[in-house]
Amino acid sequence: MSGHSKWATIKHKKGALDAKRGKIFTRLIKEITIAAKTGGGGDPDGNPRLRGAIAAAKAENMPADNIKRAIQRGTGELEGVSYEEITYEGYGPGGVAVIVDVLTDNKNRAVSEIRHAFSKNGGNLGESNSVSWMFTKKGVITIAKSAASEDKLTELVLDAGAEDLSDEGENWEVLTDPKDFEAVTEALKTAKIVPEHAEVTKIASTYTKLEGSQANAMIRLLETIEDLDDTQNVYSNFDFDEATVAAGN
Repeated sequence: MSGHSKWATIKHKKGALDAKRGKIFTRLIKEITIAAKTGGGGDPDGNPRLRGAIAAAKAENMPADNIKRAIQRGTGELEGVSYEEITYEGYGPGGVAVIVDVLTDNKNRAVSEIRHAFSKNGGNLGESNSVSWMFTKKGVITIAKSAASEDKLTELVLDAGAEDLSDEGENWEVLTDPKDFEAVTEALKTAKIVPEHAEVTKIASTYTKLEGSQANAMIRLLETIEDLDDTQNVYSNFDFDEATVAAGN
């Protein structure tokens, strides 16, 4: 868990991807569109993927009109771009496992840009299923310790279906099965506890710790991939010492 927490933390602190609201809106809109197209239609009650995408959009305060238009593009009510879903797997510096989820209207452009990002930053693309076996899909919710006591939070999230609550320094981290993610986030909302971050992501079973120049090269690789227009999600089993990385930036 630590590697995921640290990368999420440094990503937010450095203002890389998620601080760019326009960019995250674009990714959320693409996810809503593809969910409405492939997940079973435009009714979130019968489309779990769409329901999750809408929940994520609302968490980022996306206007309802934007959500509605994205759904209509997915169902064909409005004209829109046709996206293809692709997952790429590869290795970063030190053999760190990396998975990249892509939604693109140009597969050749997407693979070219991702291959270039890997090769430029000491990594390489791998075969399908070369690293995905290391990862499990989970809901991860990060909550500032100032927002709730451990006892209160433990009772609340476990009653709502969470699997685990762990101490991650400045924050509590809640782990859920993807199907229970929505119920846990709703329970927190009802209790007026606002998470620092909440997402359904992929968690590695083991982590590879890097130091010094390798750690900084790995961060550059992740940031380069995150910044590509076609990238939806990036997962890795990268772990590092924050002080070492800070000194190298």
